[in-house]
Amino acid sequence: MDSLPEKEPTTRLVAMPRDTNAAGDIFGGWIMSQVDLAGSIAALRRADKRVVTVAVNSFLFKKPVYVGDLISCYAEVQKTGKTSLTVFVEVYAERNREQHDVVKVTEATLTFVALGEDGKPTSVGQGS
Repeated sequence: MDSLPEKEPTTRLVAMPRDTNAAGDIFGGWIMSQVDLAGSIAALRRADKRVVTVAVNSFLFKKPVYVGDLISCYAEVQKTGKTSLTVFVEVYAERNREQHDVVKVTEATLTFVALGEDGKPTSVGQGS
């Protein structure tokens, strides 16, 4: 059994029945969208301006996610280039929350690009 990282999650939400696939598990595309949102928050905070996803460098589904799981996404900027940011995202599911069962379900690396007001790539700021 895993444990939650000792830092503040970037996002946290409960997986709901509307997010299931035909087999009844949470749809992988839903998890991907949550990872993209969490990654964009970390990139936005660092760039201090609008960012867009330009690449999903890696994406690994380690365990399924079930209806009712409390999902916590932890995103951290790993690398900053002139206009781009590489963000690593880990996703944990808390199951049987009364018993504190925690499993790492997904990890991914994404690349974001900072955009200026003209919609073109611009230098990454020095955000938090």
